[in-house]
Amino acid sequence: MSKLRLTLACGAYDLLRPLIEGAVVPGGIDLNVLTMASPERHGRMLRHEEFDICELSLVSYLVALDQGRTFRAIPVFPHRRFRHGYMVKRMNCGIEKPADLNGKRVGLDTLQNSAGLWMRGILQDHYGVDLKSIEWWCQEEEDIPFEPAKWLKVRRVPKGKNIDQMLLEDELEGALYPETLPSIRNGSPKVALLFPNPKEAEIDYYKKSGIYPIMHTVVIKHEILEKNPWVAVSLLQAFQRSKEVCYERMKDPRNFTLVWVKDMIQEQEEIFGPDPWPYNLEDNRKALEAAVRYEHEQGMIKKKFKIEDLFFPPSLQEIQDYL
Repeated sequence: MSKLRLTLACGAYDLLRPLIEGAVVPGGIDLNVLTMASPERHGRMLRHEEFDICELSLVSYLVALDQGRTFRAIPVFPHRRFRHGYMVKRMNCGIEKPADLNGKRVGLDTLQNSAGLWMRGILQDHYGVDLKSIEWWCQEEEDIPFEPAKWLKVRRVPKGKNIDQMLLEDELEGALYPETLPSIRNGSPKVALLFPNPKEAEIDYYKKSGIYPIMHTVVIKHEILEKNPWVAVSLLQAFQRSKEVCYERMKDPRNFTLVWVKDMIQEQEEIFGPDPWPYNLEDNRKALEAAVRYEHEQGMIKKKFKIEDLFFPPSLQEIQDYL
């Protein structure tokens, strides 16, 4: 029987490398894997639906689902990241702690960016930041147009400028960008991280919240799932197996150029347990419920989804039913 030919667009992560290399093959599928960076991948999927399967921003996926777009996620989360270390403040403008952002001007890539969504929610829930009091300056157009909540003060970065430039020119007091800003990378004395020890703050947040923020999930076009529902199961199993192979590779320090890799892995396991990247609903319920709440509060989605309604198949039991 011939295999179903499908194209997957994803990042070149170690968790996905066995799948990308073909060391792991999803049953019944001839998978053509295209690796590319997030902005290009997300834009091509959200604007043109170019790929059969795509690693996609969780935030944008929820917006797309709310607007009736025709792809569905499986409970695979190949990219997660804490974002405390991406929150930047301008020096000498009265910001010493997160709550000092209240009433200030803060630059963003877009509202819909997962890094910004998560950090706004975290600042609100854990650090006394009043999101209503802040002017949010967005640099790029949203991948999927939507109407933000009326209480959000949203401004547009002028053409020819960017948030890093505005920060250095005293037009913003803070910034939250998905990548390290050039001013931070270059060691400018005019800016600093809001959290001077991000790792310590992130561990503290994780221990209090139980949340390791989810940046991306994996979506499949609806017409594929409609004709071949088994594809979701095959892919879920393949992503899981790819992760397991990655973990096996991590046991050999020869596979890394990190000097203290064994100590780092041991520290990670002490904090997160053996698998910081679980691919299922229950282990991710807190994070998913927080993401849905943040998006609903900020006007990105009109429907406050139940977690089970976000994914195909929604439960391990239904996976078994398909097998």
